[in-house]
Amino acid sequence: MDEILTLTQMAHLVSSPSRAAMLLAMSDGRALPASELAFRAGISSQTASEHLALMKKMGILGLEICGRHRYYRIVSHRMMETIEDLLAVSAEVRFGERPDIARVAPLRQARMCYDHLAGRLGVALAEQFQKKGWFFLEGKDFQITDIGRHQLEDFGVDWPVLERSRRLLARRCIDWSERKPHIGGAFGAFLATRFMELDWVRRSQGSRAVYATNEGRRNFLEAFGIAL
Repeated sequence: MDEILTLTQMAHLVSSPSRAAMLLAMSDGRALPASELAFRAGISSQTASEHLALMKKMGILGLEICGRHRYYRIVSHRMMETIEDLLAVSAEVRFGERPDIARVAPLRQARMCYDHLAGRLGVALAEQFQKKGWFFLEGKDFQITDIGRHQLEDFGVDWPVLERSRRLLARRCIDWSERKPHIGGAFGAFLATRFMELDWVRRSQGSRAVYATNEGRRNFLEAFGIAL
């Protein structure tokens, strides 16, 4: 489906707590089977299939078939960023009302949002970068100052490479759990990868949750003033 979704269609998409829970389960870019998505949303397999068919028809989800198994995936990082913006302002994802509260609550500290960091850690990075004068918000994107470019070059950022990407450089992504912006786009993806390369953070097995190592906790405090 090449058609761009209307605001009404997007609002309808996230108006259901069950669909919201399923989308958030896929928000780190993984493909998941319908049975897992039904479990995450706390609904029957039949109801899950109906929601998945709707989202596939709308062009939100892609389908991968492996043998007898069918796996669903959000079609693109750009789509997930748009969905996160809507979920962040939706009363339907308040924690006390979520059907998957037990699984979602541990993700608040740090998690992957498609390919960049979200949760309290992602929001803290965005806030500290602005406090230091490295970033500032302009519309729907973060802009990087000259001092920010210089400081982050020392951290291994190759700005010309990132700027040649077809993606937005530093997308403002509203965090659905913290209701504040974190950094997406090409720079956000680089940052998450770099932290993993340095072993500052690690992904939890079988989950999109991320946790800081002991070395990472020291370095986040020393480099960015973030206490975890």
